[in-house]
Amino acid sequence: MTYGQIAAYAGSPRGARQVVRILHSMSSKHDLPWHRVINSKGEIGFKEEGQYNYQQHLLQSEGVLLNDKGKVDLGRYRHHLL
Repeated sequence: MTYGQIAAYAGSPRGARQVVRILHSMSSKHDLPWHRVINSKGEIGFKEEGQYNYQQHLLQSEGVLLNDKGKVDLGRYRHHLL
């Protein structure tokens, strides 16, 4: 899912940045699958190489492929809630 999708599902369609903050501060404590959340362009949000590579590794270990520009095909992998 994207940050915006999660925000909208939580009732705050403009709250994508809040989702980022929550995932950053609560993922360890609550074992949240933060690595499955990407931005609306299909990109990993981390700019720091180590964090970027770690998230990429976690996604790929679950079978998610990134293209040569480092993007996830949202048409293929984006989760849609019922």
